[in-house]
Amino acid sequence: MNSRAFFPSLLLAVILLAAGCTDAPRKPDAAAALPPAEARIIGFYNMENLFDARHDPGKKDEDYLPDGQYAWTQDKYEKKLANMAHVIAEMAKENGRYHAVLGVAEIENDAVLKALVAQPEIAEAGYRFVHFESPDSRGIDVALLYRPDIVKVLESKPLKLDDRRTRSTLMVRAEIDGEAFAFYVAHLPSRQGEDAEKYRCRGAEIIYDHAMQLQRRWPGIKIVVMGDMNDNPSDKSLADRLHGREKPETVGEKDFFSPFWAMHKAGYGSQTYRGEWNIYDCILVNEALTHPAEGTFGILKIEKNKYYGKVFDAPFLTQQSGRYKGTPFRTFSGSRFINGYSDHYPTYIAIGK
Repeated sequence: MNSRAFFPSLLLAVILLAAGCTDAPRKPDAAAALPPAEARIIGFYNMENLFDARHDPGKKDEDYLPDGQYAWTQDKYEKKLANMAHVIAEMAKENGRYHAVLGVAEIENDAVLKALVAQPEIAEAGYRFVHFESPDSRGIDVALLYRPDIVKVLESKPLKLDDRRTRSTLMVRAEIDGEAFAFYVAHLPSRQGEDAEKYRCRGAEIIYDHAMQLQRRWPGIKIVVMGDMNDNPSDKSLADRLHGREKPETVGEKDFFSPFWAMHKAGYGSQTYRGEWNIYDCILVNEALTHPAEGTFGILKIEKNKYYGKVFDAPFLTQQSGRYKGTPFRTFSGSRFINGYSDHYPTYIAIGK
């Protein structure tokens, strides 16, 4: 290289870099990515079969016993608990605070929830939980973790999917800083079977009808619907039956804003199947949170100051090598324990005044 040409070029590069005029992409400052200090974080996480190593009578949990398909031992269970707590702690580190509310799916019973919130890495958050045993034949349920210093629970109930032996949706009515809220945590039926879509649509209808009843009874109540919907935001169950809307400006009093719709269209994903990325882990909010009254909680932009949702796809949650490189780092590869986390990434939103 000609030395006389090199040094002017180097000087020019330094000047352009200092002026911020290069074409190289810049990572945003970590502080700039944080939600405002007063914001509350509301999220959802499918924990992928958080089972203890004991048999629950009446439940088909044999695969998650020491002599079952996955040779599920107390040691593996304790590693799984620690991993789930680590995910919650890392999200708190990224956001500068613990979630105020975290909906979870694929948890077996009260015992695993008690063990989870007592994990040393997150014990300081002081989480409590709401959970009901559902009629699901495998024994996997949904639950809501919440911080009692922020959230005051007033009422809770399960909403069954008619007479099917599947997960019930959990409804929790609460207050945050004196404002009325309701949270629905769902795990809608899988995509297997010719009637699968019908049952997911029915599950969404049950949530929607109940939410509309709450809005009539408590005008202005803020409603959050979250869960593993086994559908993307644009699918019939969410866009039609739950009245999900892609854009905030199109949300009316009988609609829900679906922030992960635009994110899915932009290429974000929380779960992958046969090479296709999906966002089944959806969070939707009603008009009262989409267009809040002045001085009250409303949904905030949180991802790149552009999107109203966040997929927490941290490197430690992601396969770094092998056939499934770049996908969620799950607990098992086939039936072999690999000490991962989940086949889903967590998702969350932020609300603030």
